[in-house]
Amino acid sequence: MNGTRTGMGWGSRLLVALVLIVLGAAAAVWALGHSERAARFLGVVPAQQPVVLTPKPVIMNPQPQQPVQPVQTQAEDARIADLENRLARVESATARAEGSAGRADALVVAFAARRSIDRGVALGYLENLLVDRFGAQHRAAVATVITAARQPVRLDDLITQYDSLGPDLRRGGPQDSWWTNLRRELGTLVEIHSATRPASNPDAQYARARQELAAGNVDQALADTMRLPGASRASAWVAKARRYILAHRALDEIESAALLPSPNPPA
Repeated sequence: MNGTRTGMGWGSRLLVALVLIVLGAAAAVWALGHSERAARFLGVVPAQQPVVLTPKPVIMNPQPQQPVQPVQTQAEDARIADLENRLARVESATARAEGSAGRADALVVAFAARRSIDRGVALGYLENLLVDRFGAQHRAAVATVITAARQPVRLDDLITQYDSLGPDLRRGGPQDSWWTNLRRELGTLVEIHSATRPASNPDAQYARARQELAAGNVDQALADTMRLPGASRASAWVAKARRYILAHRALDEIESAALLPSPNPPA
């Protein structure tokens, strides 16, 4: 009977000890979870390292940093610059082409006007084209050409009339006396002159003027004609020759203007 009580006493003690151990472990876990100081004391949580403040060096003259562009943005900028250059070249080529086309049109108008003047026909629609193309800078030349076309003088007509005026041009004017005419006629028989100087007798002068006229040099033919004895008998021919010369000088001016770039090209 006593041995049974003794065994039961040790079992009770052992059970109480186990319960105490479990309760102690639970209390320790609770304390570690709710108390940082207890956890640090037991070595579960490492001690907090002290914070060291290091002063940042001050830069007296900071240099602005260039923004670094992405590679894709740089490539796009290069493509845009290339497109702008190509567009500028195209615009320049277009402007040159327009200028060349404008000059070509102006030359066509000028050549057509000269052909009409040489043939002695009316200008027709060319009058308006001449005014539009050249009227601003060459008003006088355009007016001369239009007037000449309305009163045409052909080179063939000048040559034909000059042939018919030959005897009168060589004979002398009505104001000359019979003695002057006789001396002139005697002078045409024999003339002594230098080999480098052309003959000055009326027949030779008339022949030179006729040759210049046939070659189209109306201004030189007119100058030679005015030195002939009978120049006063050819006043009508002289007036026509002067109109012919003025018209062709105006045509030369218009053609020269057509070859040059226009400062104000037509829209």
